[in-house]
Amino acid sequence: MRRTKLLILVSLFTFFIVNLASAQVKDTVLKTNDTPKIKLAKPLDTAAKKPLTRKDSLKAKYVNPGKVAGRKAVFRSMIIPGWGQLYNIQLLSDGYGTRAGKSQVFQKLYTGGKIAAIYGGATALTLSLMDSRKNYKRFLAEAQYREDNPGKKLDAGLQQYTNQGILDGKSLYKRNSQIVYFSYGLLYAANIIDAYVAARLHFFNIDDNLSFKVMPTVIGSDTMYGFNATPALKLSLTF
Repeated sequence: MRRTKLLILVSLFTFFIVNLASAQVKDTVLKTNDTPKIKLAKPLDTAAKKPLTRKDSLKAKYVNPGKVAGRKAVFRSMIIPGWGQLYNIQLLSDGYGTRAGKSQVFQKLYTGGKIAAIYGGATALTLSLMDSRKNYKRFLAEAQYREDNPGKKLDAGLQQYTNQGILDGKSLYKRNSQIVYFSYGLLYAANIIDAYVAARLHFFNIDDNLSFKVMPTVIGSDTMYGFNATPALKLSLTF
C-alpha cells in the first residue's frame, strides 16, 4: 500500500515537471519566432551610412554657429592682431552665413582695409613712441646737466629753453609716451571687438528683403463709461 502511494506521488510529480518544461519550451519558441516579425522603419546600416550635413550636425549638437565663429575670431585676434579679420575673410570665401552665394568683393576689400588700418595705426604709434622717447631722454639729459652745472647748457639745440622749459618739455614727452602705450591697448581691444562683431554678423540675416504694410485698424479700450474704439494705422514689417 505504501509503495502504491509512493508510485502515485512520484508519477504526479513527474507529470507536473514535464508539463512545466514543455510550457517553457513553447514560450521560448514563440518568442524566437515573433522576434523576426519586427520590422525597422529604416535599416540600421542605411541610417549609419547616411552622411551628416552641416545643418544636421548643428541641429544635433545645438550649437550656435555665430557664437562659435565669434570665439574663434577673438582667439585669433588675441594671438596675432588682424588674424581674426583674416578668419572672417575665410568665412566669406567658404560661403558660411547668410551672405553665402552673394557678391562679397566689397566685403573682402573692406575687411582687408581694416587689417591695413590695424597695422598702419600700430606703425604710426610706434614711430610716435620712438620720437617721444628720444626727445624725453634728450630733455632729461639736459635737465640733469643743468642741475649739476648751474649756468651751463649741454645741448646746443636746447639753448633757447629755460630751465623750467626743459622740465616742461621732459614732462610733455613722457606724457606722450604714456598716451601711446594707452593707444596700443585701445587698438588691440578694437581689433578683437571688430573681429568678434564681424564674425557674428556673418550669421545674422541682413539681406535686402524688407517690406512693410500699412492698414487701418481700431484700438479698443474699456473704461467705466463703456467701450471706446479709436481709429489707428497698423504698420507691419517683414524681413
